[in-house]
Amino acid sequence: MAEPVPGNEPLRIVVADDHPVYRDGLAMLLGSVPGLVVVGTAADGEAAVAVALEEQPDVVVMDVQMPGIDGIEATRRVTSTSPSIGVVVLTMSEDDGTVFAAVRAGARGYLLKGADQEEVVRAITTVANGGAVFGAALARRIAEFFAAGPTGPEAAFPS
Repeated sequence: MAEPVPGNEPLRIVVADDHPVYRDGLAMLLGSVPGLVVVGTAADGEAAVAVALEEQPDVVVMDVQMPGIDGIEATRRVTSTSPSIGVVVLTMSEDDGTVFAAVRAGARGYLLKGADQEEVVRAITTVANGGAVFGAALARRIAEFFAAGPTGPEAAFPS
C-alpha cells in the first residue's frame, strides 16, 4: 500500500474540554473545516489521555482546567507516551506559570479561548506539521522571559 501524500489525508483531531457546549461546538466547528476530522472528544484529563492513545490523532486540543487530572498532566502523559501527537492548549488562563507548565509538559501550541476559528485552525495545522504556536501576547511574554536571561548564578561554578 502506498504512503498517503502529505497534505492529502485529513488531520486527525481530539478535542478535550470539560464544558460540553464548548467541547461539542469546537468539535463541530473543526469538523466542518476541510482537511480536519475530529476522531474523538473527552470531558476530562483521564479520558483525554485514553482517547489520544487509542486514536493516535495528529493533534489534541486540550483545555487546562478539567476534573481529575488537569490538561497539563494529561499533556505530559500523551506527549511522553506518544511524542508524535501534537498538543495545542486552549485555555482561559494566560498567567506565565500555566504557559510555562504547558510547554514543559510538551504542548507545542498555546492559545486563549478568545482565539478565532482561523487562529485555532492555523495552530492545529502548524503543530501537526512539527511547528509551535503561541498567541501574539503570549509569544511576546515568552520572548521577554528569555530575553531577561538566566536568573541563576552568573558563573557556571560559583566559588
